[in-house]
This record gives sequence, C-alpha cells and structure tokens, in this order.
Amino acid sequence: MITQSYARTAGLLYLIIAAFGAFSIGYVPSIIIEAGDAATTATNLRTHTTLFNLGIFGDVVVLLVEVTLTVMLYIMFKPVSPTLSLIAGWSRLAMILVMAINLLINIMPVVLLSGSTYLSAFEPAQLQAAALVSFEAHGYGVYIWQLFFGPHLLALGYMILKSDLFPKLFGWMTLIGSFGYTVQALVKIMHIESSILSLAIIGLLTIVTIGELAFALWLLIKGINLPSKQVKS
Repeated sequence: MITQSYARTAGLLYLIIAAFGAFSIGYVPSIIIEAGDAATTATNLRTHTTLFNLGIFGDVVVLLVEVTLTVMLYIMFKPVSPTLSLIAGWSRLAMILVMAINLLINIMPVVLLSGSTYLSAFEPAQLQAAALVSFEAHGYGVYIWQLFFGPHLLALGYMILKSDLFPKLFGWMTLIGSFGYTVQALVKIMHIESSILSLAIIGLLTIVTIGELAFALWLLIKGINLPSKQVKS
C-alpha cells in the first residue's frame, strides 16, 4: 500500500535530482566549457578541478537517485494503468542508461589532459581539441536521454490526469510540457535552426519544469490523495 511517507520520500528524491542535476548539468559546464575554444576550456578545467569533480559527484547522485525514484513512481502509478506505468518506467530506465554512458564521456577530458606518459605521442593542442570534442559529445548525450525522458513525462502526465491522486493541473503541465524535451532533442541532434521552434521549446520546457517542481513539492508537503478506488485505463 502507498503511504504518505512513501509519497513524501518520492517528492524528496525528485527535489534532490532537480538540485544536483541543475548544478552538474547546468552550472558546472557554464563555468568550464568555452564553446569553440579548446585551449581556454582546458585551462578552465585545470583551474576548476574541484568544481568539475563536484559536478561528477552530482551526476553520480542523480543516477543513483533516479533508479530509486523510477521504481517508486512505477509502484505508485501501477494501479492507475499497469501498461502506462511500465512504459514510463522503462523509458526512464533507458534515460538513466544513456546518462550513465554520458557520465563516462564527461570524464574523458580529464583523462586526455592528465599528462599521462602514453599520451605524449599527441600534441597538447590535439589533446585539448579532443577534450573539447568529448565535452560537446556529452552535451549531445543530454539531448539523447531527453528523447526517453519526453515519453516518460507524457505517460506520467496522462496517469496523473486519469487518477485522483494529484491535482489535474500537474498532469496537464507534465503532459503538454513533455514535448519540450522531445522537440528540443530532435532539433539539436538534427541541427535544425528555427526561431519559432526555439520559442516553442522554451515555453514547453518552462511549463514542464514548473509542473515537475510543483508535483515534487506536492508529494513532499501534501503527500498523496487516497481515493476509495483507482482509475484504470
């Protein structure tokens, strides 16, 4: 049986992911990576080694917490729709797998710039360029895992709407906003330039971000409604 403490734990895990993810995915790269400038990026990495390591730690925390939250969400919404709950769960697990591979890619610049003896065959400029390429690959890896996160949020939003567990507004915001991740991922990996799509993506991501944070806070503070019957679809 789903209890209030169970729901509040899920809400806390959501907020942990949001905090650590914002730091490791948003803040750390903005300090270290200088787009198109391999030498400056390498200097920034050496200067901010501690910050970079904290970012890696943040990624690890996100990965481990994601696994737990994925299972908890599956159990929470299984009575609403076993099929959609399974789709949401597998989509998020696929996202986690891509994130794990992406973490390995993110570590490569440190290896390339470590000054190890076996790398002496390469010129410093070559190693710096390779490190920047790794950072750029990591950036694209974020868009790849978004391809799986979008369907997860779509299924989750629909289940919130179909249940009596939470306010319907959270469901609409999650469902509609989920397309922001999918569209952004496709636009980035296909190198599509469109100001209209960019504005649409910003709007959708704003909606889904507010919706997810509101959902997390509701779980943490209010818990879960305990209806007399569950809705199935």
